[in-house]
Amino acid sequence: MNPGEPTAAFHTLGCKVNQGETDAIAGMFKARGYAIVPFDAPADVYVVNTCTVTHLSDRKSRQAIRKANRQNPDAVVVVTGCYAQTAADEVQAIEGVDIVVGTDRRSAIVDLVEEHRRSGETVNTVYDSCRIERFEELPAAPERSRARATIKIQDGCDLYCTYCIIPYARGPVRSRRIESVVEEATRLTGEGFKEIVLSGIHLGAYGSDFNADLAKLIVELCRIPGLRRIRVGSVEPQEFTPELLEAVVHPRVCPHFHIPLQSGSDAVLERMGRRYRRQDFLDVTRKIQQMIPGVAITSDVIVGFPGEREADYLLSEELCRATGLAGLHVFPYSPRRGTPAATFPDQIPSAVKQERAQRLAKLARELASDYAKGFVGQIREVLAEEQVDGVWTGHTDNYLKVFFTDPAGSSPEETVPVIKREDLVRLHLRRIRPDGALEGLPIELA
Repeated sequence: MNPGEPTAAFHTLGCKVNQGETDAIAGMFKARGYAIVPFDAPADVYVVNTCTVTHLSDRKSRQAIRKANRQNPDAVVVVTGCYAQTAADEVQAIEGVDIVVGTDRRSAIVDLVEEHRRSGETVNTVYDSCRIERFEELPAAPERSRARATIKIQDGCDLYCTYCIIPYARGPVRSRRIESVVEEATRLTGEGFKEIVLSGIHLGAYGSDFNADLAKLIVELCRIPGLRRIRVGSVEPQEFTPELLEAVVHPRVCPHFHIPLQSGSDAVLERMGRRYRRQDFLDVTRKIQQMIPGVAITSDVIVGFPGEREADYLLSEELCRATGLAGLHVFPYSPRRGTPAATFPDQIPSAVKQERAQRLAKLARELASDYAKGFVGQIREVLAEEQVDGVWTGHTDNYLKVFFTDPAGSSPEETVPVIKREDLVRLHLRRIRPDGALEGLPIELA
């Protein structure tokens, strides 16, 4: 950092879409001459990218905003993201907030900061998310400390599940054109990234706003020379069309799919406004498992939804076991103001929600461990991501976390060149650790 160079710091809450958006915004600040510093450091500008999926997300967002103001009361504090979109006036009222930008017009943030530094006027650009009509392209600018790059290909959601605030925060479905996604993926591959992650708010709806779909995009991406891995984000059970199933069996597509379940009870799924039932979830997961041996299927489950009986909860446990999930995110139901479910009768007491969440989280750990144990003794390719004290961590294509050391001198018959971040390394998976991750021994670069 040069003396006198303006500085900007960033804090991201919530999903991987948010993280990718933060990276893009940071890239815009860099291009305008700002040095990026840690959020804990003094900075001239703080950008907080917020989340509102639960009450806890709102609270953490407010805490991050106040932390920025404490660290430098003279800094420009910018608040963006889903919480800013759904509670713009509330956010603007927080002491120290200078600029509020919702889930659109992020490409103008640097200009807004520069204007504020000249005029001192506070700015609120938030407008009704239902009026957002275009996909805002924010060029991917992944940190070089990361081994994979994320491309946001879609925004918005039209499903309006009864518990979910996100359609109100993100607006209607908008998609990025196939040629634009391919162009960016080609650029990132040329910069050395071997793995691209496709992200979106409702990924399975990609292209529904024009004549395209996720399957067509994946087919085009698989043609990019040098792109070794394409990782697909969350896709709803009912959106695995025959065309998409055919596309994802390509060897460049990572055999890891996140398919939200939310509940194993048909009665609860109906009250949630979900577009599938438990048998649909079971059918699609079994079909994928038959087509792609060893595939990792992960999921989300909400416990304590209004009216959920113990028998309903047990159906969720049963279905998670039956599908042999590789991982599971568990969420106690959190009422969101403005959603239908927040006013439903038979709200579940907090203690019951927490108890069910703990039980399901225990099952999630067991399922993840059982899945990982099935790969001990195998040889798998791992993307080298981070090295600390000589120990590397990375992930297999099916998203198993693996620890391994640089092999120099470790074995006379196993010779591997010096490993670098973003290398794909063939590892012999030797054992499972107490934390559920695997340990491996490098054999060769892939």
